Amino acid sequence: MRVLFIGGTGNISTDCAALLHERGHEIAVVTRGRSAVPAAYRAVVADRRDLAAMRAALAGVEPDVVANFLGYEVGDVAVDFELFKSRVRQYLFISTTAAYVKPPRRLPVTENEPLGNPFWDYGQKKEQCERWLCERRDRDGFPLTIVRPSHTYSPRWFPNIVASASCTLAARLEAGKPVFLPDDGEGLWTLTATSDFAVGSAGLVGNEKAIGEAFQITSDEVLTWNRILAETADALGVESPQILHIPTDWLCAKFPELTGPLKGDKACPGVFDNSKIKRFVPDFRSRKAFRDGIRESVAWYRAHPDQRIVNPTYDRLFDDVAAAWRGRIGA
Repeated sequence: MRVLFIGGTGNISTDCAALLHERGHEIAVVTRGRSAVPAAYRAVVADRRDLAAMRAALAGVEPDVVANFLGYEVGDVAVDFELFKSRVRQYLFISTTAAYVKPPRRLPVTENEPLGNPFWDYGQKKEQCERWLCERRDRDGFPLTIVRPSHTYSPRWFPNIVASASCTLAARLEAGKPVFLPDDGEGLWTLTATSDFAVGSAGLVGNEKAIGEAFQITSDEVLTWNRILAETADALGVESPQILHIPTDWLCAKFPELTGPLKGDKACPGVFDNSKIKRFVPDFRSRKAFRDGIRESVAWYRAHPDQRIVNPTYDRLFDDVAAAWRGRIGA
């Protein structure tokens, strides 16, 4: 099949595109030209939010399936609908488990959990996209499949509660700088390797039974945040990491920018039921334990010293939180 990725070089989509290509599918990737697209793929250079530019760039491109990993606003998916409403066999919208109500009403969370995150605009916007697309599915027969990943990481990521898309956490741990966790750090959380997610999503591509359905794809391994940081420190060879345990309410009151990521996601229990994706994609299994995955991240980190990117904004946030908390205790 011909599969068009809107976003095919990101944290999740890179492995998804690679696996589909390995299985013999033709891959095209919409890009603004800022990220390298593998030579084996077709690069479609355009601004994905510009309908006219997309029409022109897609001339001669006839995808069977479109997978949008970059739909964050209703306007994003509205462009896709106009482009593909009568052209494709299937449209996969990559949403998020952050669209569910928080905290969850019951565990493990299934696809029947109500949507409606009251704390985080990221989850709210993804929900709005889902609802808009579902209206077109029901009204126009748009061949929609919704996919909801949770906290998904690749070898270039060090998962943490602030932001994972850099080496900030690893650099801080190695330097002996403090990091923090919400409450006592015993909150339950799920981390999914992109290589595992790719198997689940690939099994949905072209799967006619999946049209009209929503799926969450996560690992079955459940960890505490204390365990996640302990495994990360151990993989880095850091024996005594400085970890501050700080109440979620205090964090969100003092640093409002943390309210969405914490109360709207990572300070809530993240335990998911994957029975539905396993029924539709029998070869999907969560094969990679976090203990092994984080060691892959460390191996990449060691092998690419020139790409050890520390995000100054997030690094400063760690410092500011630590200083404020310690100042409070001192006072």
